Amino acid sequence: MGIYERKEREKEQRREEILTAAQRIFFEKGLASATMDDIAERAELSKGTLYLYYKSKEDLYITVMMRGMQILYDAFNEVAKHATTGARMLDGLSRAYRSFFENHRDYFRMMHYLQAPQFHKQISTEVQQSCNLLNGRIWDLVRGMLQRCIDDGLLRKDLNPMEIGIILWSSSTSLMLRIDNEHEIWNETFHLDLRQTLNLSNRLLFDAICTERGKLELNAVANA
Repeated sequence: MGIYERKEREKEQRREEILTAAQRIFFEKGLASATMDDIAERAELSKGTLYLYYKSKEDLYITVMMRGMQILYDAFNEVAKHATTGARMLDGLSRAYRSFFENHRDYFRMMHYLQAPQFHKQISTEVQQSCNLLNGRIWDLVRGMLQRCIDDGLLRKDLNPMEIGIILWSSSTSLMLRIDNEHEIWNETFHLDLRQTLNLSNRLLFDAICTERGKLELNAVANA
């Protein structure tokens, strides 16, 4: 291995070490309370060294968040590769997102900080483009899966696969945010288990977008 290759490998290793330190700080404190000093201390580096690799705390936040986005993409891709029918694909897509929420809660929370407009002003063009590219890959994958479900006759042919994806994602995410922040309140006040409400919401949406044959096949897969 040449000197250039070795230095590049060392730089990449240092970059990953910084990201891992930043991830721990963000998971513990969130973006607002975390500082570059916190991250530098956890990474055992000077703050100046940190800025050689990342231009801002927000750049670090987005790059850590993209680790979670990659986990989600990989989970969806596994469903796309191994689902043998449209029903299994649609059921698998729903289960994969639910599993991501349950098992990677910190990444899920990170993804929803992007709604703050002032946050975007602090992100470099390079990092924003990388995030947009990965986000596009996720949506292209989901859209392709839903199109296959339409082609297989599981979903109604008059529906747009991208619109279906947005509707399913928006409904599930809204209830997941409630589960994350308000589960006990709804349980104590209204005796509602929001996880069951999420299941009901998905069933109602699937009934609305599936063909009659699709409803039967999806119910069979869900109850298997």
